[in-house]
Amino acid sequence: MIRTLLFTGLFAFVGLGAPSAQARDLVLEQFFAGRTVAEGTFSAINGVKRAFTVDLDGRWNGHVLTLVEEFRFADGETDRKTWRFEKLGPGRYRGTREDVRGETQVSVKGDTATFSYLVDLDPGAEENLVRFHDRMVLRGDGTVLNTAWVTKFGFPVALTRVEFRRP
Repeated sequence: MIRTLLFTGLFAFVGLGAPSAQARDLVLEQFFAGRTVAEGTFSAINGVKRAFTVDLDGRWNGHVLTLVEEFRFADGETDRKTWRFEKLGPGRYRGTREDVRGETQVSVKGDTATFSYLVDLDPGAEENLVRFHDRMVLRGDGTVLNTAWVTKFGFPVALTRVEFRRP
């Protein structure tokens, strides 16, 4: 009896320290290579809310992940953006996109990637610079949830939530 209790207690204790069977690391070039689809919303403090879907095509050449995003907004507007993520080392990338000022440094720790970047929302004569603060989490069901706070002059002005999944 004591041996059974001791074994059961030891098994339960060892189980607490072990990573769960669903815990996985997020590796951008593994998750986003090939076709990915997403649904999301953009909600601003001025009441503007836009729903959208995204079709993504990812290509990994062993050094750079090129991710073409085809956006379709609920109001019929479409947009196309292309990210290029250069792998710098384990869990480290440098990212660029045509509407991003400069580059972003992406840090991946376990199931979570974080990065921040400046975007000009009005590429015309008047600048409208905002900063996105992205946090992407690989969830147990195999989807990735990206939550991004959008700030202007350091103040939050919008929130974007996007759920990526493999078709």
